[in-house]
Formats: sequence, structure tokens, C-alpha cells
Amino acid sequence: MSMKKLILMMMAVFMMQPVMVAKKDQEVKSYDLKVMSYNIRNGKAKDGTNHWDLRYPATAYMLMDQKPDIFGVQEAYDFQVKFIAENFRGYGNVGVGREDGKSKNEHMSIFWNKKSVKLLKWGTFWLSETPEVPSKGWDSNYFRTATWALMKDKKTGKKFYFVNTHLDHKGREAQKNGLKLIIDRIASINPEGYPMILTGDFNVKPDDSVLTDLDKIMQCTRKVALVTDNHNTFNGWGKAKSDSVIDYIYFSGFSRCVEYQTVTKEYGGRKFISDHFPIVSTLVF
Repeated sequence: MSMKKLILMMMAVFMMQPVMVAKKDQEVKSYDLKVMSYNIRNGKAKDGTNHWDLRYPATAYMLMDQKPDIFGVQEAYDFQVKFIAENFRGYGNVGVGREDGKSKNEHMSIFWNKKSVKLLKWGTFWLSETPEVPSKGWDSNYFRTATWALMKDKKTGKKFYFVNTHLDHKGREAQKNGLKLIIDRIASINPEGYPMILTGDFNVKPDDSVLTDLDKIMQCTRKVALVTDNHNTFNGWGKAKSDSVIDYIYFSGFSRCVEYQTVTKEYGGRKFISDHFPIVSTLVF
């Protein structure tokens, strides 16, 4: 049996699972929301044996295993977004290419399980002095964006915002001002004070001053979860330093975070499914 046929069979099994799981866990998980942030590693990178063409099945296996209610991806090119969308039809998605506001270059897309979450509205802005149009801000090396969505949890009827971003990897002013812009936008789009989730690759470590203002208004799931871990989030294909924590899930307005996990499992026989590990958190309304 070919790898493609095997994946398609696994997808079919996956698509049937949410209904069965919902019936089994309805009482104990009726107020839970499983959130993921995943830097998928751009599919055009010359990564040799770690190239997207060789590791895309591992991403599929990971999603089938984790079954997030909602997740944000970073660095995803259009064909990577399409791969997830076409093979996981139970999920909706929104997002645009960062260079043209359409499909060019990396997307900071948001995916959600249509059985558990409903999209109400969404948008994208650029982390720059001109956030409404494709643009590069401050000392950034690349165009950077944030995608936001107002969602409705179908189990509880509660609305919440989800924001997904990728801060610049070098420009300190771009990191600081980009996150400040996100904080300001969060306040402006959410006058009702709905619960808020912010995911992304921030390219800074937990003790970086860039995060100071964010830490005042939102909580980091890795820090406050009842069950957590201390793994790196960036693995660099096994070459990262021991303190490479740069991916985050922040929240406000939820009652608590019961679990945070860095997903370090092997999938599809691959030790690393990306140069970042996916991170997941379970939030309670």
C-alpha cells in the first residue's frame, strides 16, 4: 500500500472520531478547549532530509493524534495550508500570505474544528507602521502579520478571540513594537471583554523584556497550567540549545489552564516533524 493511500485511510478514520470522542467525554470535557500553536517550518526551505516533501505525513499523523479544537500555524506556505485543509475537511481555516494579503509567502493561518467551534468574523493586520496594508515594520527582516478571529464555542455558546502571529527573528524594535501593536489591537477589537487566546512563534525567550507588557494582561499557559513541562519548543532539527523556548500560548478570560504540553512525540517514524515542536494547552471557560 502506498503512503498516500495509507494517509487517506487514516484521514477517513480521523474524520469519524470527533463524534465518538464527544459522546464518550461529553460530561468531563464539556467546558474544555484544546488549543495548539505550530510553527510548521516553511515548505520551501532547503532542509535536505527534513524537507516538507518528506515530512508532511508526520504533520498529518500529529494532527490526527492531537485533535485540537483550534490552532494557529506559523511559516505555512499556501500549499501547506492547502494540504491541511484538503486532508482535514472537518476543519475550517482563515489567513493570508504575508507579502500580498492573498497567497504569497508565509501564512499565519488559524484552523478550527467545525464540530466544536464556529467562525464569526476574522481579519489580518501587518506588524508595521501601516498595519492595514502589506508592509514591513521598523527593523524587521520580513513582512510580519497577525491573524485574528472571533469564534463561538458550540459546547458552551461562549465567544472568544483567537490571535496568531510570528514576530521577527532579529529586529528588536520589530519584536517590541509588533507585540505592542498586537496588544493594542486586542484591546480595540474586543471591547466586550471576551476571552482571548494569543498563539505564536515570538522568537524571544520567556524572560525577555519584549514580553513584559503582555505578561501584565495575559497569562502564559506554560507557566500557569496545572500540568506543564520544561521542554524546548524550538528544536533546530536536534541542534537547538537547551533553553530554546520561543513558542507560546497566552490567554485571558478563561477560568484556568489545566494542561500545557510540548508535543515531542515521533510521528510517521520522524523524530522531528518540524524544527519547532507543536505546543498544546487545554483551557477551561
